[in-house]
Amino acid sequence: MAQSKYNRVLLKLSGESFCERGDFGIDGSALESIAQRVSEICRIGPQVAVVVGAGNFIRGESFSKASHIPRNTADYMGMLATIINACALQETLEGLGQPTRVLSAIEVAAMCEPFIRRRAIRHLERGRVAILAGGTGNPFFTTDTCAALRASELDVDLLIKATKVEGVYSDDPEKNPDARLFEKLSFDEVLTRNLRIMDHSAISLCRDNGIPIVVLNIFKRGNMTKAICGEKVGTLIHSQ
Repeated sequence: MAQSKYNRVLLKLSGESFCERGDFGIDGSALESIAQRVSEICRIGPQVAVVVGAGNFIRGESFSKASHIPRNTADYMGMLATIINACALQETLEGLGQPTRVLSAIEVAAMCEPFIRRRAIRHLERGRVAILAGGTGNPFFTTDTCAALRASELDVDLLIKATKVEGVYSDDPEKNPDARLFEKLSFDEVLTRNLRIMDHSAISLCRDNGIPIVVLNIFKRGNMTKAICGEKVGTLIHSQ
């Protein structure tokens, strides 16, 4: 059986991975597929934390621009939407036999626990997947920045940015067929080339705390296992 190279990993899931491309809300088959892949990597051995986005429901910044709702309120609406995704993932994971806890940066006592660093670590040490919802709990910060922040707080060894593409490209591969897939990049290269993988604040946080990032296609079977085992997959972003 494959063996994990890492003791503790954090998986960043975009809200779009919960539905079909271009669709809205939660698709049952996409949700089941994600849960199966998370469950698979748990069996390999690492402690697993998950940060969920909410782009399948609402994006605070774009929603604010398209409406008369202030950015602060729109971002809080997005934080609430991450809790919907987190609870859906929790129920699906537990249906597969994987113990799970949802911890939120904003208080929703009827549905999840508050995020407390020591409590999250304790859940991880007991073999539970810790799903981290509510973003950072503050407006104007994305869930990518939340993922980098939680990865730093929880002392993880690897951050996996799970997407629907193979990794980081030199250009949009859907618009430019000549776009090149990078196997490796340094944190500084990502920042100087202005590659839009994650927010610059997220990249800087991971760089400053020595946390490598792997960007991969979560829906390609075996990718997650390869990343956890230290094999080449997607794009590795690390310190030089």
